[in-house]
Amino acid sequence: MLVLSRRRGESVTIGPDIRVVVLGVKSGQVRLGIEAPSAVAVHREEVYVRIQEENRLAAKTHMVPIDALRRLIPAKPRIAS
Repeated sequence: MLVLSRRRGESVTIGPDIRVVVLGVKSGQVRLGIEAPSAVAVHREEVYVRIQEENRLAAKTHMVPIDALRRLIPAKPRIAS
């Protein structure tokens, strides 16, 4: 892990297109501004962890056989011709 000290208004560049700026420090909290391309997802860690959990749960869901679904739909009455 790289550890850096930055003051308000200073920034860190990650790769050619991501910039993290220290906007302020107050009451033990650091406000960061993150400039990144829209193709780069930026999340707080707790949100990212929740997204990963939801993705794992979605991958575990089982498929329902199509025959089981057909039994749920009533058959249309046939009209004699």
